Amino acid sequence: MRDVELEEPLHYPTLSVKIDRVLAGQLGATANDAAAAVVSSTSSSRFIAANFWRDPKSGVSYQVQVEVPQAQMTSAEDIANISVSSSTGATPQLRQLATLEPTTVPGELDRKNGLWMLAVSANVASDDVGGAAGEIRRALDDMGVAPKGVKAEVRGQVAALRDIFRELGLGLTAAIGVILLLLTASFQSLRLALVVVSTTPAVLVGVVLMLLATGTSLNLESFMGTIMAVGVAVANAILLVTFAEQKRRGGVDSHAAARAAAVERLRPVLMTSLAMIAGMVPMAVAFGEGSEQTAPLGRALIGGLGVATLATLFLLPTVFGIVQRRAATVSRSLDPEDPESPVRAHAEDPT
Repeated sequence: MRDVELEEPLHYPTLSVKIDRVLAGQLGATANDAAAAVVSSTSSSRFIAANFWRDPKSGVSYQVQVEVPQAQMTSAEDIANISVSSSTGATPQLRQLATLEPTTVPGELDRKNGLWMLAVSANVASDDVGGAAGEIRRALDDMGVAPKGVKAEVRGQVAALRDIFRELGLGLTAAIGVILLLLTASFQSLRLALVVVSTTPAVLVGVVLMLLATGTSLNLESFMGTIMAVGVAVANAILLVTFAEQKRRGGVDSHAAARAAAVERLRPVLMTSLAMIAGMVPMAVAFGEGSEQTAPLGRALIGGLGVATLATLFLLPTVFGIVQRRAATVSRSLDPEDPESPVRAHAEDPT
């Protein structure tokens, strides 16, 4: 962190006036008389006795107030010489019934929900806001238990960052769940849907490795790149699994069907992945002014999609062969319009 400072001035110079009530009473004055004299002399009489004069011609009211010129009220000595009215008609000076001492007080009082708040502001010395938030939390923990009635709260960009990551995490989880449901309905098999979604961990591994290799933090842009990489990886996996399942239902062994599908769909998978990776290289290299902000998106997508492509071509066929080794080759569709549905075949059988 840098530029760490308190936003509120805590040592604002001021003059403390301590009124001796006993002495003031002996002089025929009260504490209220002394306070009124100080306020009207240092500020204005309108805070003590509001006075309005109405113009009889125009009917407009004007505020009438008495003020001491600032040039005549510039030191503690001038305040000590303020005259205080009394019930006896005498006008003792403030120095005769009060003690004046220079001191300091908070120059500004900020509140949140009625509680006094002190704000410590700072700038982040690096681009890693999350890392700075972790250091702040560790520093607060090292301070021990706070005094009774005192609590520390981290606000600003840190809170927004946490909300963004939480919402993105929920969005990514929901997206994977929706994809799983749609694939289950499309393939009519939960196992095939799980095989397709199994490429997602490879994306996460690739993103982590790329971010560590380039020294990039996990931020909003890299999270978006991860989501994009998951989408492309799932599309490639769907392409391979679809062809492998068609061959398996044609009577080919599941492992052989998966290997044949990987060979046949090698060119489309590589074309899709390499085109996306090549398009993200300029963004990941961060050429140009201000391009560092979007560079994490390109780096995350390149790392995640690169590892996911290798997993799709080399690991996914093995996973498909193991999962579908003993699966039935007959369609489980209940749609009578589906030509592969056993329901339609049974309906068309005259016997």
